[in-house]
Amino acid sequence: MYSKNHSFALEQLPDGSDSDMKSERVSKHLPDGITSSMLYQDILRIALPATVELMLSSLVSMMDMIMVGGLGTWAISAVGLTTQPKFILMTMSMSINVGATALVAQAKGAGKQEKARSYTRQALLLNLLLAILVSVTGFLFSRPLVRFMGAADEHILSAGTAYLQIQMASFLFFALTSVITAVLRGIGDSKTAMYYNSIANLVNIILNYLLIGGKMGFPRLEVAGASYATAISQIVACFLAFFAIARKSCYLHISRKDPFSPVPEDIREIMQIGLPAALEQFMMRVGSMIFSKSVASLGTLDFAAHQICMNIQSLTLMNGQVFSISATSLMGQSLGKRRPDMAQAYTSRCRRAGMIVAILLGISFVLFGRPLSSLYTNDEACISICVDIFWIVAFIQPFQSSQFIVSGALRGAGDTKFVAKLTFFTVMLLRPGLAIFTIRYLHWGLPGAWLAITTDQVLRAGIIALRYRSGKWKEICQKQS
Repeated sequence: MYSKNHSFALEQLPDGSDSDMKSERVSKHLPDGITSSMLYQDILRIALPATVELMLSSLVSMMDMIMVGGLGTWAISAVGLTTQPKFILMTMSMSINVGATALVAQAKGAGKQEKARSYTRQALLLNLLLAILVSVTGFLFSRPLVRFMGAADEHILSAGTAYLQIQMASFLFFALTSVITAVLRGIGDSKTAMYYNSIANLVNIILNYLLIGGKMGFPRLEVAGASYATAISQIVACFLAFFAIARKSCYLHISRKDPFSPVPEDIREIMQIGLPAALEQFMMRVGSMIFSKSVASLGTLDFAAHQICMNIQSLTLMNGQVFSISATSLMGQSLGKRRPDMAQAYTSRCRRAGMIVAILLGISFVLFGRPLSSLYTNDEACISICVDIFWIVAFIQPFQSSQFIVSGALRGAGDTKFVAKLTFFTVMLLRPGLAIFTIRYLHWGLPGAWLAITTDQVLRAGIIALRYRSGKWKEICQKQS
Protein backbone atom coordinates (compact mmCIF):
# COMPACT_ATOMS: atom_id res chain seq x y z
CA MET A 1 0.00 0.00 0.00
CA TYR A 2 1.03 3.60 -0.65
CA SER A 3 2.02 5.36 2.55
CA LYS A 4 3.77 8.46 3.81
CA ASN A 5 6.87 6.34 4.37
CA HIS A 6 7.41 6.32 0.62
CA SER A 7 8.41 9.54 -1.12
CA PHE A 8 7.28 8.24 -4.50
CA ALA A 9 5.16 5.43 -5.88
CA LEU A 10 8.24 4.64 -7.96
CA GLU A 11 10.18 3.57 -4.87
CA GLN A 12 7.82 0.65 -4.31
CA LEU A 13 8.80 -0.94 -7.61
CA PRO A 14 11.80 -3.12 -8.45
CA ASP A 15 14.44 -1.81 -10.84
CA GLY A 16 13.83 -2.39 -14.53
CA SER A 17 16.09 -4.33 -16.90
CA ASP A 18 18.21 -3.23 -19.85
CA SER A 19 15.65 -4.72 -22.24
CA ASP A 20 12.96 -2.56 -20.67
CA MET A 21 15.05 0.56 -21.36
CA LYS A 22 15.74 -0.39 -24.98
CA SER A 23 12.17 -1.27 -25.89
CA GLU A 24 10.47 1.28 -28.10
CA ARG A 25 7.02 0.54 -26.80
CA VAL A 26 6.02 0.60 -23.16
CA SER A 27 2.75 -0.74 -21.81
CA LYS A 28 0.15 1.87 -21.00
CA HIS A 29 -0.98 -0.21 -18.03
CA LEU A 30 0.35 0.72 -14.60
CA PRO A 31 2.33 -1.87 -12.62
CA ASP A 32 0.46 -3.87 -10.01
CA GLY A 33 -0.13 -1.95 -6.80
CA ILE A 34 0.32 1.49 -8.44
CA THR A 35 -2.68 3.70 -9.19
CA SER A 36 -3.15 7.00 -11.02
CA SER A 37 -3.99 8.59 -7.69
CA MET A 38 -0.51 7.72 -6.38
CA LEU A 39 1.12 9.23 -9.45
CA TYR A 40 -0.87 12.46 -9.18
CA GLN A 41 0.07 12.69 -5.50
CA ASP A 42 3.74 12.42 -6.45
CA ILE A 43 3.33 15.07 -9.15
CA LEU A 44 1.49 17.50 -6.89
CA ARG A 45 3.95 16.91 -4.04
CA ILE A 46 6.56 18.57 -6.26
CA ALA A 47 4.33 20.96 -8.21
CA LEU A 48 2.38 22.60 -5.37
CA PRO A 49 5.37 23.94 -3.40
CA ALA A 50 6.91 25.10 -6.69
CA THR A 51 3.63 26.89 -7.49
CA VAL A 52 3.69 28.73 -4.16
CA GLU A 53 7.35 29.64 -4.66
CA LEU A 54 6.84 30.97 -8.21
CA MET A 55 3.66 32.84 -7.26
CA LEU A 56 5.44 34.57 -4.39
CA SER A 57 8.37 35.44 -6.65
CA SER A 58 5.99 36.91 -9.22
CA LEU A 59 4.20 38.87 -6.52
CA VAL A 60 7.47 40.26 -5.17
CA SER A 61 8.52 41.21 -8.71
CA MET A 62 5.25 43.09 -9.16
CA MET A 63 5.63 44.84 -5.81
CA ASP A 64 9.21 45.75 -6.69
CA MET A 65 8.01 47.45 -9.83
CA ILE A 66 5.10 49.17 -8.05
CA MET A 67 7.40 50.54 -5.34
CA VAL A 68 10.03 51.64 -7.85
CA GLY A 69 7.27 53.12 -10.01
CA GLY A 70 6.40 55.45 -7.14
CA LEU A 71 9.63 57.31 -7.94
CA GLY A 72 8.52 58.00 -11.51
CA THR A 73 8.63 56.45 -14.97
CA TRP A 74 12.39 57.11 -15.15
CA ALA A 75 12.91 54.61 -12.32
CA ILE A 76 10.86 51.91 -14.08
CA SER A 77 12.93 52.45 -17.24
CA ALA A 78 16.20 52.29 -15.30
CA VAL A 79 15.32 48.94 -13.74
CA GLY A 80 13.75 47.58 -16.93
CA LEU A 81 16.90 48.24 -18.97
CA THR A 82 18.89 45.86 -16.73
CA THR A 83 16.58 42.88 -17.28
CA GLN A 84 17.97 41.44 -20.53
CA PRO A 85 21.66 41.92 -19.60
CA LYS A 86 21.02 40.10 -16.30
CA PHE A 87 19.29 37.19 -18.03
CA ILE A 88 22.04 36.83 -20.61
CA LEU A 89 24.72 36.86 -17.91
CA MET A 90 22.73 34.24 -15.97
CA THR A 91 22.66 31.82 -18.92
CA MET A 92 25.70 29.73 -17.93
CA SER A 93 24.47 29.35 -14.36
CA MET A 94 21.07 28.21 -15.61
CA SER A 95 22.72 25.63 -17.88
CA ILE A 96 24.54 24.01 -14.95
CA ASN A 97 21.25 23.82 -13.08
CA VAL A 98 19.55 21.91 -15.91
CA GLY A 99 22.33 19.34 -16.01
CA ALA A 100 22.48 19.04 -12.23
CA THR A 101 18.72 18.53 -11.88
CA ALA A 102 18.61 15.74 -14.47
CA LEU A 103 21.67 13.88 -13.18
CA VAL A 104 20.75 14.15 -9.50
CA ALA A 105 17.25 12.88 -10.32
CA GLN A 106 18.66 9.90 -12.21
CA ALA A 107 21.12 9.13 -9.39
CA LYS A 108 18.29 9.34 -6.86
CA GLY A 109 16.17 6.93 -8.90
CA ALA A 110 19.10 4.52 -9.19
CA GLY A 111 19.62 4.63 -5.42
CA LYS A 112 23.12 6.15 -5.80
CA GLN A 113 23.08 8.69 -2.99
CA GLU A 114 26.82 9.34 -2.99
CA LYS A 115 26.72 9.97 -6.74
CA ALA A 116 23.88 12.47 -6.27
CA ARG A 117 25.92 14.21 -3.57
CA SER A 118 28.95 14.28 -5.88
CA TYR A 119 26.92 15.90 -8.67
CA THR A 120 25.72 18.48 -6.14
CA ARG A 121 29.27 19.34 -5.05
CA GLN A 122 30.50 19.61 -8.64
CA ALA A 123 27.56 21.81 -9.64
CA LEU A 124 28.27 24.11 -6.69
CA LEU A 125 31.96 24.26 -7.61
CA LEU A 126 31.20 25.05 -11.26
CA ASN A 127 28.70 27.73 -10.33
CA LEU A 128 31.11 29.28 -7.84
CA LEU A 129 33.80 29.71 -10.51
CA LEU A 130 31.40 30.91 -13.21
CA ALA A 131 29.59 33.27 -10.85
CA ILE A 132 32.86 34.99 -9.94
CA LEU A 133 33.62 35.48 -13.65
CA VAL A 134 30.11 36.75 -14.39
CA SER A 135 30.09 39.04 -11.35
CA VAL A 136 33.37 40.73 -12.26
CA THR A 137 32.47 41.04 -15.96
CA GLY A 138 28.96 42.31 -15.28
CA PHE A 139 30.14 44.80 -12.67
CA LEU A 140 32.86 46.27 -14.90
CA PHE A 141 30.63 46.53 -17.98
CA SER A 142 27.36 47.55 -16.29
CA ARG A 143 27.34 51.07 -17.71
CA PRO A 144 28.05 50.02 -21.35
CA LEU A 145 25.41 47.29 -21.07
CA VAL A 146 22.71 49.66 -19.81
CA ARG A 147 23.65 52.20 -22.49
CA PHE A 148 23.47 49.47 -25.16
CA MET A 149 19.94 48.62 -24.04
CA GLY A 150 18.85 52.16 -24.92
CA ALA A 151 19.53 54.42 -21.92
CA ALA A 152 20.11 57.85 -23.46
CA ASP A 153 19.21 60.03 -20.48
CA GLU A 154 22.13 60.40 -18.05
CA HIS A 155 19.88 60.12 -14.98
CA ILE A 156 18.39 56.83 -16.18
CA LEU A 157 21.81 55.55 -17.27
CA SER A 158 23.36 56.28 -13.86
CA ALA A 159 20.45 54.73 -11.93
CA GLY A 160 20.40 51.64 -14.15
CA THR A 161 24.17 51.24 -13.86
CA ALA A 162 24.02 51.40 -10.06
CA TYR A 163 21.17 48.87 -10.01
CA LEU A 164 23.01 46.40 -12.26
CA GLN A 165 26.34 46.78 -10.42
CA ILE A 166 24.71 45.89 -7.10
CA GLN A 167 23.03 42.87 -8.71
CA MET A 168 26.35 41.71 -10.16
CA ALA A 169 28.11 42.14 -6.80
CA SER A 170 25.60 39.75 -5.21
CA PHE A 171 25.32 37.39 -8.18
CA LEU A 172 27.45 34.73 -6.47
CA PHE A 173 24.83 34.21 -3.77
CA PHE A 174 22.02 33.99 -6.34
CA ALA A 175 23.96 31.46 -8.42
CA LEU A 176 24.74 29.14 -5.49
CA THR A 177 21.14 29.29 -4.25
CA SER A 178 19.83 28.43 -7.71
CA VAL A 179 22.03 25.31 -7.82
CA ILE A 180 20.75 24.10 -4.46
CA THR A 181 17.16 24.74 -5.58
CA ALA A 182 17.80 22.78 -8.78
CA VAL A 183 19.29 19.71 -7.11
CA LEU A 184 16.60 19.66 -4.42
CA ARG A 185 13.99 19.63 -7.19
CA GLY A 186 15.94 16.78 -8.77
CA ILE A 187 15.27 14.59 -5.73
CA GLY A 188 11.65 15.74 -5.67
CA ASP A 189 12.03 18.20 -2.77
CA SER A 190 10.53 21.51 -3.90
CA LYS A 191 9.13 22.27 -0.43
CA THR A 192 12.49 23.21 1.11
CA ALA A 193 13.20 25.71 -1.67
CA MET A 194 9.73 27.16 -1.15
CA TYR A 195 10.54 27.83 2.51
CA TYR A 196 13.86 29.61 2.11
CA ASN A 197 12.80 31.55 -1.00
CA SER A 198 9.60 32.67 0.74
CA ILE A 199 11.62 34.03 3.68
CA ALA A 200 13.96 35.80 1.26
CA ASN A 201 11.01 37.32 -0.61
CA LEU A 202 9.60 38.68 2.66
CA VAL A 203 13.00 40.24 3.44
CA ASN A 204 13.01 41.77 -0.04
CA ILE A 205 9.60 43.42 0.42
CA ILE A 206 10.47 44.85 3.85
CA LEU A 207 13.80 46.24 2.66
CA ASN A 208 12.17 47.70 -0.45
CA TYR A 209 9.85 49.69 1.80
CA LEU A 210 12.71 50.84 4.03
CA LEU A 211 15.38 51.62 1.43
CA ILE A 212 13.59 52.93 -1.68
CA GLY A 213 11.80 55.79 0.06
CA GLY A 214 13.94 56.02 3.19
CA LYS A 215 11.44 54.95 5.86
CA MET A 216 11.93 54.56 9.63
CA GLY A 217 15.27 56.33 9.64
CA PHE A 218 16.82 54.34 6.77
CA PRO A 219 18.54 56.26 3.94
CA ARG A 220 16.52 57.09 0.80
CA LEU A 221 18.41 55.13 -1.87
CA GLU A 222 15.66 55.06 -4.55
CA VAL A 223 16.52 52.66 -7.44
CA ALA A 224 19.75 51.56 -5.74
CA GLY A 225 17.68 50.78 -2.64
CA ALA A 226 15.54 48.32 -4.62
CA SER A 227 18.71 46.60 -5.84
CA TYR A 228 20.19 46.44 -2.34
CA ALA A 229 16.94 44.91 -1.09
CA THR A 230 17.11 42.20 -3.75
CA ALA A 231 20.82 41.58 -3.11
CA ILE A 232 20.38 41.21 0.66
CA SER A 233 17.41 38.87 0.18
CA GLN A 234 19.56 36.72 -2.14
CA ILE A 235 22.25 36.50 0.55
CA VAL A 236 19.62 35.44 3.09
CA ALA A 237 18.28 32.77 0.70
CA CYS A 238 21.81 31.48 0.07
CA PHE A 239 22.62 30.99 3.76
CA LEU A 240 19.25 29.30 4.39
CA ALA A 241 19.74 27.03 1.35
CA PHE A 242 23.16 25.90 2.57
CA PHE A 243 21.76 25.33 6.03
CA ALA A 244 19.07 23.12 4.47
CA ILE A 245 21.49 20.81 2.65
CA ALA A 246 23.96 20.82 5.56
CA ARG A 247 21.45 18.91 7.67
CA LYS A 248 22.32 15.24 8.06
CA SER A 249 18.71 14.33 7.33
CA CYS A 250 18.98 15.85 3.84
CA TYR A 251 19.47 13.28 1.07
CA LEU A 252 22.07 15.58 -0.54
CA HIS A 253 23.81 16.35 2.76
CA ILE A 254 27.11 18.19 2.33
CA SER A 255 29.68 19.24 4.92
CA ARG A 256 33.03 21.01 5.08
CA LYS A 257 34.74 17.61 5.29
CA ASP A 258 33.44 16.55 1.87
CA PRO A 259 35.87 16.63 -1.08
CA PHE A 260 35.19 19.63 -3.32
CA SER A 261 38.02 19.02 -5.76
CA PRO A 262 37.00 18.83 -9.45
CA VAL A 263 35.77 15.46 -10.74
CA PRO A 264 36.21 15.65 -14.55
CA GLU A 265 33.73 12.85 -15.27
CA ASP A 266 30.93 14.50 -13.28
CA ILE A 267 31.67 17.94 -14.73
CA ARG A 268 31.60 16.51 -18.25
CA GLU A 269 28.20 14.89 -17.64
CA ILE A 270 26.75 18.09 -16.18
CA MET A 271 27.99 20.21 -19.06
CA GLN A 272 26.96 17.64 -21.66
CA ILE A 273 23.35 18.18 -20.64
CA GLY A 274 23.71 21.80 -19.54
CA LEU A 275 25.47 23.45 -22.49
CA PRO A 276 22.61 22.82 -24.96
CA ALA A 277 20.26 24.29 -22.33
CA ALA A 278 22.51 27.38 -22.09
CA LEU A 279 22.39 27.75 -25.86
CA GLU A 280 18.60 27.35 -25.76
CA GLN A 281 18.23 30.15 -23.20
CA PHE A 282 20.56 32.44 -25.14
CA MET A 283 18.65 31.90 -28.38
CA MET A 284 15.34 32.56 -26.63
CA ARG A 285 16.63 35.92 -25.38
CA VAL A 286 17.95 36.96 -28.79
CA GLY A 287 14.74 35.87 -30.54
CA SER A 288 12.61 37.70 -27.98
CA MET A 289 14.59 40.91 -28.45
CA ILE A 290 14.19 40.80 -32.24
CA PHE A 291 10.47 40.04 -31.94
CA SER A 292 9.90 42.83 -29.41
CA LYS A 293 11.70 45.34 -31.61
CA SER A 294 9.45 44.40 -34.55
CA VAL A 295 6.28 44.90 -32.48
CA ALA A 296 7.57 48.25 -31.20
CA SER A 297 7.53 49.54 -34.78
CA LEU A 298 3.70 49.41 -34.71
CA GLY A 299 3.52 52.46 -32.44
CA THR A 300 2.83 53.29 -28.81
CA LEU A 301 -0.79 52.10 -28.62
CA ASP A 302 -0.23 48.68 -30.17
CA PHE A 303 3.00 48.17 -28.26
CA ALA A 304 1.31 49.04 -24.96
CA ALA A 305 -1.47 46.53 -25.67
CA HIS A 306 1.14 43.94 -26.62
CA GLN A 307 3.03 44.51 -23.37
CA ILE A 308 -0.16 44.04 -21.34
CA CYS A 309 -1.01 40.78 -23.10
CA MET A 310 2.57 39.53 -22.84
CA ASN A 311 2.65 40.37 -19.13
CA ILE A 312 -0.49 38.34 -18.49
CA GLN A 313 0.67 35.52 -20.76
CA SER A 314 3.99 35.38 -18.88
CA LEU A 315 2.04 34.71 -15.68
CA THR A 316 0.39 31.72 -17.38
CA LEU A 317 3.82 30.22 -18.02
CA MET A 318 3.75 29.22 -14.37
CA ASN A 319 1.28 26.46 -15.25
CA GLY A 320 3.76 24.83 -17.61
CA GLN A 321 6.74 25.56 -15.37
CA VAL A 322 5.46 23.83 -12.21
CA PHE A 323 4.40 20.65 -14.01
CA SER A 324 7.62 20.79 -16.01
CA ILE A 325 9.55 20.72 -12.72
CA SER A 326 7.59 17.61 -11.71
CA ALA A 327 8.14 16.01 -15.12
CA THR A 328 11.91 16.65 -15.05
CA SER A 329 12.36 15.21 -11.56
CA LEU A 330 10.09 12.18 -11.99
CA MET A 331 11.38 11.39 -15.48
CA GLY A 332 14.97 11.45 -14.20
CA GLN A 333 14.21 9.31 -11.17
CA SER A 334 12.21 6.81 -13.22
CA LEU A 335 15.03 6.39 -15.74
CA GLY A 336 17.57 6.15 -12.93
CA LYS A 337 15.54 3.16 -11.72
CA ARG A 338 15.38 1.91 -15.32
CA ARG A 339 11.59 2.21 -15.39
CA PRO A 340 10.65 3.98 -18.65
CA ASP A 341 7.09 2.76 -18.11
CA MET A 342 6.86 4.90 -14.99
CA ALA A 343 8.59 7.80 -16.78
CA GLN A 344 5.83 7.76 -19.40
CA ALA A 345 3.11 7.34 -16.79
CA TYR A 346 4.32 10.39 -14.85
CA THR A 347 4.80 12.49 -17.99
CA SER A 348 1.33 11.75 -19.37
CA ARG A 349 -0.29 12.72 -16.08
CA CYS A 350 1.77 15.90 -15.83
CA ARG A 351 0.46 16.81 -19.29
CA ARG A 352 -3.13 16.06 -18.31
CA ALA A 353 -2.93 18.16 -15.15
CA GLY A 354 -1.33 21.02 -17.06
CA MET A 355 -3.93 20.74 -19.83
CA ILE A 356 -6.83 21.08 -17.38
CA VAL A 357 -5.33 24.25 -15.90
CA ALA A 358 -4.54 25.59 -19.40
CA ILE A 359 -8.15 25.16 -20.56
CA LEU A 360 -9.47 26.91 -17.45
CA LEU A 361 -7.03 29.77 -18.03
CA GLY A 362 -8.11 30.05 -21.65
CA ILE A 363 -11.78 30.27 -20.69
CA SER A 364 -11.00 32.96 -18.09
CA PHE A 365 -9.19 35.09 -20.69
CA VAL A 366 -12.20 34.96 -23.01
CA LEU A 367 -14.67 35.79 -20.24
CA PHE A 368 -12.62 38.36 -18.32
CA GLY A 369 -10.40 39.93 -20.97
CA ARG A 370 -11.81 43.43 -20.48
CA PRO A 371 -11.53 43.52 -16.65
CA LEU A 372 -8.00 42.14 -16.85
CA SER A 373 -6.98 44.80 -19.38
CA SER A 374 -8.56 47.52 -17.23
CA LEU A 375 -6.15 46.66 -14.40
CA TYR A 376 -3.33 48.03 -16.56
CA THR A 377 -4.86 50.98 -18.39
CA ASN A 378 -7.92 53.22 -18.72
CA ASP A 379 -7.35 53.79 -22.44
CA GLU A 380 -10.43 52.32 -24.14
CA ALA A 381 -8.69 51.88 -27.49
CA CYS A 382 -5.88 49.93 -25.84
CA ILE A 383 -8.37 47.80 -23.88
CA SER A 384 -10.25 46.92 -27.07
CA ILE A 385 -7.05 45.73 -28.74
CA CYS A 386 -6.20 43.65 -25.66
CA VAL A 387 -9.64 42.01 -25.61
CA ASP A 388 -9.14 40.84 -29.20
CA ILE A 389 -5.63 39.53 -28.52
CA PHE A 390 -6.84 37.65 -25.44
CA TRP A 391 -8.73 35.27 -27.74
CA ILE A 392 -5.35 34.30 -29.20
CA VAL A 393 -3.79 34.06 -25.73
CA ALA A 394 -6.62 31.72 -24.74
CA PHE A 395 -6.13 29.54 -27.82
CA ILE A 396 -2.41 28.96 -27.27
CA GLN A 397 -2.69 27.95 -23.60
CA PRO A 398 -2.96 24.15 -24.15
CA PHE A 399 -0.09 24.15 -26.67
CA GLN A 400 2.09 26.30 -24.42
CA SER A 401 1.46 24.04 -21.44
CA SER A 402 2.12 20.84 -23.39
CA GLN A 403 5.42 21.92 -24.91
CA PHE A 404 6.70 23.23 -21.56
CA ILE A 405 5.91 19.99 -19.74
CA VAL A 406 7.18 17.58 -22.39
CA SER A 407 10.35 19.67 -22.78
CA GLY A 408 10.84 19.32 -19.02
CA ALA A 409 10.46 15.54 -19.31
CA LEU A 410 13.03 15.40 -22.11
CA ARG A 411 15.45 17.45 -20.00
CA GLY A 412 15.00 14.94 -17.20
CA ALA A 413 16.16 12.27 -19.65
CA GLY A 414 19.11 14.42 -20.72
CA ASP A 415 17.67 15.11 -24.19
CA THR A 416 18.58 18.82 -24.17
CA LYS A 417 20.26 19.08 -27.58
CA PHE A 418 17.02 18.45 -29.45
CA VAL A 419 15.16 21.03 -27.35
CA ALA A 420 17.91 23.59 -28.08
CA LYS A 421 17.76 22.92 -31.83
CA LEU A 422 14.00 23.27 -31.86
CA THR A 423 14.19 26.53 -29.90
CA PHE A 424 16.69 27.88 -32.44
CA PHE A 425 14.30 27.16 -35.30
CA THR A 426 11.05 28.32 -33.71
CA VAL A 427 11.93 31.12 -31.26
CA MET A 428 15.01 32.59 -32.93
CA LEU A 429 14.05 32.16 -36.60
CA LEU A 430 10.36 31.37 -37.12
CA ARG A 431 8.69 33.66 -34.56
CA PRO A 432 10.62 36.90 -35.28
CA GLY A 433 10.79 36.15 -39.02
CA LEU A 434 7.05 35.58 -39.29
CA ALA A 435 6.36 38.66 -37.16
CA ILE A 436 8.48 40.85 -39.45
CA PHE A 437 6.73 39.41 -42.53
CA THR A 438 3.17 39.88 -41.21
CA ILE A 439 3.85 43.38 -39.84
CA ARG A 440 5.96 44.91 -42.60
CA TYR A 441 4.69 43.17 -45.72
CA LEU A 442 1.16 41.92 -44.98
CA HIS A 443 0.36 44.89 -42.70
CA TRP A 444 -1.62 42.72 -40.27
CA GLY A 445 -0.48 44.77 -37.27
CA LEU A 446 -0.49 43.32 -33.76
CA PRO A 447 -2.69 40.29 -34.65
CA GLY A 448 -0.01 39.34 -37.18
CA ALA A 449 2.64 39.38 -34.46
CA TRP A 450 0.50 37.16 -32.26
CA LEU A 451 -0.09 34.85 -35.21
CA ALA A 452 3.70 34.37 -35.18
CA ILE A 453 3.56 33.49 -31.46
CA THR A 454 0.69 31.06 -32.10
CA THR A 455 2.52 29.37 -34.97
CA ASP A 456 5.62 29.01 -32.80
CA GLN A 457 3.71 27.48 -29.87
CA VAL A 458 1.62 25.06 -31.96
CA LEU A 459 4.59 23.88 -34.05
CA ARG A 460 6.85 23.51 -31.02
CA ALA A 461 4.21 21.55 -29.10
CA GLY A 462 3.69 19.19 -32.05
CA ILE A 463 7.38 18.55 -32.73
CA ILE A 464 8.21 18.10 -29.04
CA ALA A 465 5.36 15.58 -28.75
CA LEU A 466 6.67 13.63 -31.76
CA ARG A 467 10.17 13.58 -30.31
CA TYR A 468 8.85 12.27 -27.01
CA ARG A 469 6.78 9.56 -28.69
CA SER A 470 9.79 8.41 -30.74
CA GLY A 471 11.42 7.11 -27.55
CA LYS A 472 14.83 8.61 -28.43
CA TRP A 473 15.07 9.96 -24.87
CA LYS A 474 15.45 6.37 -23.59
CA GLU A 475 18.46 5.79 -25.83
CA ILE A 476 20.07 9.09 -24.79
CA CYS A 477 19.66 8.31 -21.10
CA GLN A 478 21.13 4.83 -21.59
CA LYS A 479 24.23 6.24 -23.34
CA GLN A 480 24.78 8.65 -20.45
CA SER A 481 24.46 5.96 -17.76
